[in-house]
Amino acid sequence: MTTSKVVSFEEAVAAIPDGAVVAASASSGLNTPDRALQALGDRFRATGHPRGLTLVLPIAAGDMYGIKGIDHLAERGLLDRVIAGSYPSGPSSFEPPKIRKLIAENALGAWNLPSGVILDMLRDAAAKRPGVLTKVGMGTYVDPRLEGGRMNDAARPDIVRVVEFGGEEWLHFTNFHPHVGIVRGTTADENGNISMEHEGAYLGNVEVALAARNAGGIVIAQVKRITARGSIHPQRVVVPSTLVDFVVVDPQQKQATEIDYDPALSGEVRRPESSFEPVPFGPDKVIARRAAMELCAGDAVNLGFGISPLVPYILLEEGQGDAVTWAIEQGPVGGVPAPGFPFGCAYNAEAIFPSAYQFTYFQGGGFDAGLRSFLEVGADGGVNVSKLGLRPLVAAGCGGFIDITARGRKLVFSGTFRAAGIELAIEDGKLRIVREGKFPKFVPSVEQVTFSGRRALEQGQTVHYVTERCVVELRPEGLTVIEVAPGVDVERDVVRQAGCPLRVAADLKTMDPRLFDPAPMGLVLPPGRRHGT
Repeated sequence: MTTSKVVSFEEAVAAIPDGAVVAASASSGLNTPDRALQALGDRFRATGHPRGLTLVLPIAAGDMYGIKGIDHLAERGLLDRVIAGSYPSGPSSFEPPKIRKLIAENALGAWNLPSGVILDMLRDAAAKRPGVLTKVGMGTYVDPRLEGGRMNDAARPDIVRVVEFGGEEWLHFTNFHPHVGIVRGTTADENGNISMEHEGAYLGNVEVALAARNAGGIVIAQVKRITARGSIHPQRVVVPSTLVDFVVVDPQQKQATEIDYDPALSGEVRRPESSFEPVPFGPDKVIARRAAMELCAGDAVNLGFGISPLVPYILLEEGQGDAVTWAIEQGPVGGVPAPGFPFGCAYNAEAIFPSAYQFTYFQGGGFDAGLRSFLEVGADGGVNVSKLGLRPLVAAGCGGFIDITARGRKLVFSGTFRAAGIELAIEDGKLRIVREGKFPKFVPSVEQVTFSGRRALEQGQTVHYVTERCVVELRPEGLTVIEVAPGVDVERDVVRQAGCPLRVAADLKTMDPRLFDPAPMGLVLPPGRRHGT
């Protein structure tokens, strides 16, 4: 008879040796195996072991709002290296996470690599392939000719290099082979089969488990509850027992930060459309409305953080909720993407796709449009979302941004035109700049290149930057203002307030006045192209 794999947290983490490569699946507060990470940190604080770990995270583990995640492990000597798609982020007024302090002090080597590429690295490690060969990241800070994805001076040796293959330049990401995989689900049977019925996304659980198992390592699965062996329907099993060594149970694990459990996030019930509140009227709504106007009916559209998650709610208010299909890097397809803490989930999703395959879809440019944000825009059209020296906590890192924008046919970056203290008013259908922001967001060169404007032009990508006062288009001749808000003087309020040269289109238009009216716009998306044509 098979022995149960259910053990205590202390027993599970006791199996992690010094110097191990530990991979874990999470997305900020979503699906984070927090109790397992806490137990690992507690073991080190009590015994001084394990030491010198390398931690691999496709997306951030934990946040700054209640789920500590990686911060449980932020101890000198415990971690030697961290390779992550993103890191805990939040307002600059918050106390920085300990992991951020250790990175800044060079107490460990830290890299920030694209989330999809890290998932690819795990898959290739599991298959014993010699690393990932890709063009994702070329021309960005991940390119070794810029920063190689390094976050500090302790990040050595290099993980990524430029190679020639088939007469072309590629980025080669060196594989790592995890000794330990830590995953999370909802239910485990006694054999160690894991289902995820209360989770809003599958994330990288399978990739983490496969990589650790095929490297001869161990897999720890944190779940909410245990059921008898053989009682999980086989089609509900996400991580099979063959990949799991230890099961640990946390009945109190949260579905997401500040959310114990919402069945609408995991697709177990459908939320009525009438329950979604419209976006309050203001400058952010203006920006989201204008971004929505870039879409076509039938489009498959990706969303990122920032103002972009407001766009689905704009379409709902306009009776266009079914006009496009949303696709989020964590895996949900369709429905209404959730804003705030459960971002990465979707209400009423049509499907929840494994993250690694969702990223394959994005990396290959299979979607129609991407709605993203910007911290800075450079004179060459490059965008920074990953690093901001004056406010480091605001930037989580690249996450899936680089994977998604590498080949996206149409990209819309949204944000306010200037930063820090900006005050805006909308009166009588016109925008009034009450107080100008202290810092320009259109700058000569960005602090870190998360998106390459030069590669976008080479690849023929369509790129727009939508702000409250104007719309800017990336053209071969440079950044060009193509629309300006009513009440805004293009020379005084746009060109002179930019930190880099902006051209003004000869056929400059006024932004649609409906954007600046509190009433619904009457927006109807035009028909788009059929997929594959």
